Amino acid sequence: MILILGGTTEGRAAVRIADEGSAPYYYSTKGTLQEIDCAHGIRLTGGMDAAKMEACCREKGIRLLIDAAHPFASALHQTVADVSSALQIPVIRYERQYPPHDPELVWCDDYTDAIRKLEEQGVRHLLALTGVNTIAPLRPWWEKHPSWFRILEREESLTFATRQGFPADRLLFYHDEDDAGELMDQLKPDAIITKESGQSGYFNEKVAAARKRHIPVFVVKRPPLPETFYKVYGEDGLRKQIERLLPDFFPLHHGYTTGACATAAAKAALVALLTRKEQTESSITLPSGEVITLPVAETTWTDKTATCTVVKDAGDDPDVTNGSRIVATVAIPTGSDSSGIRFIAGPGVGTVTLPGLGLEVGGPAINATPRKMITNELAAVLKRFEQKGPAALTVTISVPGGEELAKRTFNPKLGIVGGISIIGTSGIVRPFSTDAFIASIRKEAEVAKAIGCTTLIINSGAKSERYLKTRFPELSPQAFVHYGNFIGETLKIAATLGFSQVVMGIMLGKAVKLAEGFLDTHSKKVVMNKEFLKELAREAGCTETSIHSIETITLARELWQLIPSWEQAAFFHLLLKKCNQHCALLLPQGKLSILLITEEGNIWE
Repeated sequence: MILILGGTTEGRAAVRIADEGSAPYYYSTKGTLQEIDCAHGIRLTGGMDAAKMEACCREKGIRLLIDAAHPFASALHQTVADVSSALQIPVIRYERQYPPHDPELVWCDDYTDAIRKLEEQGVRHLLALTGVNTIAPLRPWWEKHPSWFRILEREESLTFATRQGFPADRLLFYHDEDDAGELMDQLKPDAIITKESGQSGYFNEKVAAARKRHIPVFVVKRPPLPETFYKVYGEDGLRKQIERLLPDFFPLHHGYTTGACATAAAKAALVALLTRKEQTESSITLPSGEVITLPVAETTWTDKTATCTVVKDAGDDPDVTNGSRIVATVAIPTGSDSSGIRFIAGPGVGTVTLPGLGLEVGGPAINATPRKMITNELAAVLKRFEQKGPAALTVTISVPGGEELAKRTFNPKLGIVGGISIIGTSGIVRPFSTDAFIASIRKEAEVAKAIGCTTLIINSGAKSERYLKTRFPELSPQAFVHYGNFIGETLKIAATLGFSQVVMGIMLGKAVKLAEGFLDTHSKKVVMNKEFLKELAREAGCTETSIHSIETITLARELWQLIPSWEQAAFFHLLLKKCNQHCALLLPQGKLSILLITEEGNIWE
């Protein structure tokens, strides 16, 4: 069982992730004001000291604590640490994204330090955007200087401020983040003070508003967290850490793309090259902005290069590259006066031979997003180590055994030879990902378009494709694309790319679902509807004997034998007509032909 300490934006995100597990958990907040829906969570309210939290954990069988509370909730963080130590329960800290410390801001260790620095810089009129709970620690300041505090428009906030003796006419109520600039225009303070509250605390927006008006900004640094907490910086990192600490919580585990692994390996290799130190982990930023950390399995050097290896973890996705070693070798060429990164396909990484992939023909099959991720990470490393002058790097990505693995992928059809592709648009592999399958459909169709195909032959799998290739021997292999179960999505892709003709081959099992209007034919979403088939048979003029016998079938393909030969033409042509009615709307500018394929490869049209 998991206990989430929330009440924040991060708390909401933790709930979203926990609800993916379909297992019960607890969500705790100090007050009752936060409105949140927990599909599988049990809501707890009321503050807890160490004794109460320990008793709660014992009573409810808590095995994992998730601290998603406000970064300035120091007392709660310490309570969580104490309970974790006493009960030996691990803690995941869901951290916010924080920008680097800007030297133009006045950074303060705490409120006492802030008061000292305000005095030193001669500030008199102060606008405090630090919240109602900071009225007390800033008392020595506001008792002597004109100050305004912006607080939430809640009765409890107003009551607290009144009890502190703060002047009611100096209280301002929060409406949205845009009002910070309006307040600065109205009050014209000498300075503002805010907390290092991160992106979800609108820190950047407050600073930008003050800078626009040339108002100095004093920032109280966030307090340090207990070192025993496992820190994560987003939903994907949180899920992976839960999977590691409570493997049975989620029915399926997420993984990382080859692109994320290559990025982590390349970054680690450059750090190893510059420091000559072995790397055991590598933190990278995903396209979403979330920072994740991957383990580094091996580090080696030559005189001029460093090589690091990350083992691909695909989670529970049936990925052929799961467990593969993604190897990156980084070198700084001597005597080079150029800059930028040159990517090289090492052993096991494919080479592009056809257009349409958005990659240079003859170049390595390293897709655009991994290239951008690697480039960004290496640039950040060079900046951190203050490497000056043109930064020319060569990055060689290798995957031992990749050439054999590639034979089990779409790469041969895409014209990628010699190995696998380094791919991934998000960096995360979600098990049995619909998005990933549809993305592969789009990529195949784009290749077909790029090499000049005007007709796209879409089919459900290898068996139907084999029959269709016999029917259309003149067409390029790239013209044949698997739709799996995603008929609707494939037709939309074909329409977007402007194919003038689409031929869809379909086996009977999917056809009976499509005829009823289901454009996604996965068995988890739709099953064969016998009542629909009986109604179809009536409409086709089949005998009552044929109609009643439909009730006895367990597989759609039994219809080939069940429907008498003299009734088949009417029945199967009507079936195809209904399929066409549902599909044609998705291809308004192109011609659509649907071919019904028997188990023996015969084709009805």
